[in-house]
Amino acid sequence: MALPASAPSDLDAILQRLTALHPKAIDLSLDRIRALLARLGDPHLHLPPVFHVAGSKGKGSTTAFLRAIAEAAGYRVHAYTSPHLVRFNERIRLNGRLISDERLLRLLERCESVNAGQPITFFEITTAAAFLAFAEEPADIVLLETGLGGIADTTNVVPRPLLTAITPIGIDHIGFLGDTIAKIAVSKAGIIKPEVACVIGPQPAEAVPIIEAAAARNHAPLFRHGREWNATPMPTGLLWESRMQAFRLPRPALRGPHQIVNAGIAIACATQLDGFAIPEAAIAAGLQTVDWPARMQRLGHGPLLDAMPTGTELWLDGAHNAMAGEALAATLRELPPRPTWLIAGVLNTKDAAGLLRPLASLPLMQGACCIAIPGEANSLSAENLAAAAHSAGLQASTAESPSRAAQRIADMIRAGAAIQAAPARVVITGSLYLAGRILAENG
Repeated sequence: MALPASAPSDLDAILQRLTALHPKAIDLSLDRIRALLARLGDPHLHLPPVFHVAGSKGKGSTTAFLRAIAEAAGYRVHAYTSPHLVRFNERIRLNGRLISDERLLRLLERCESVNAGQPITFFEITTAAAFLAFAEEPADIVLLETGLGGIADTTNVVPRPLLTAITPIGIDHIGFLGDTIAKIAVSKAGIIKPEVACVIGPQPAEAVPIIEAAAARNHAPLFRHGREWNATPMPTGLLWESRMQAFRLPRPALRGPHQIVNAGIAIACATQLDGFAIPEAAIAAGLQTVDWPARMQRLGHGPLLDAMPTGTELWLDGAHNAMAGEALAATLRELPPRPTWLIAGVLNTKDAAGLLRPLASLPLMQGACCIAIPGEANSLSAENLAAAAHSAGLQASTAESPSRAAQRIADMIRAGAAIQAAPARVVITGSLYLAGRILAENG
């Protein structure tokens, strides 16, 4: 894990040490985290009411929407998300604010000391630190996002959350969760708990019976998209409906038709939080004030934009799998058509061709400049990514860095200026790790 240079040296050092406690970055098991939490006094059993979310796509945006809605209603909200973009502190929010360097360092040192050198993954020991933080500071609710999967995910140690949710499931992390929708659905449905309601987003047909069977075994009520609730885009915003109520709401601040779905899931969750009073005005305010970087974010300054011809749009999106590629393509289709180039960097665990294929079919798509993600050992090489782009139907070249890619595309834009009727659009995509690097260097 690469850390930004701005991280304090002692915090930087402990985060680096914690990456070396287990030979694997991912090793799905609950034994190690449970043992560490027991030695820490079981902080996960002393949390405010917990909302737990899993899914292949949209769980981060859904959590961001729900946090904005709950805060607009006046509630104190803790949140745990991953990965971070620029600073590790982004993963842990205490009452709406990123955890401070000093507090994070103290908690990590405590976890490191209690763990006493035992094998444990980086995500496990840092999740233990988050649980400590959440148990120590009062709040009204904890929003807890799974890291990977569900049933064996480190966050799945909370025995009885207030509410669970499963966002859309797709093919992702096949080396850990399985190579079919059915296998992945079994893992995601593992967060369903006895007699705890679960909100369900739109799902592929293969996932539905698996989720419903898990709910039946646990006597868990389901609140399902297309059955108990619906979210429909309207010319002026969003219509959310259930059997009991209907809200006419403004369009979400996050762009794209997929964000209508994510907002709809968050609204469904807000209506199912037992003991919480969340009025329609707070829901509307949350949709408009939500902030979730690197999700179709337009960059307004920085050296990459400075390298581009005047009038060029520069966008950043963390799309990293086939579902996200489809969502990004749909979002771009909503914008006025412009000649479009991609700067792409993808992890070697992802289906790069599946991600890029929907983007290849966009009107006026010119091609991609492929890079390796800076500082990321698990990045696909620029050459292999270019080969995947070619197989997806994209013209592709390679560059040594984001800045070189930007310069190469800028040169191509200038060369074609005489025959292009509109200014260009450049989209940087392929990984949240790449997005973090871009944000660190471009504000």
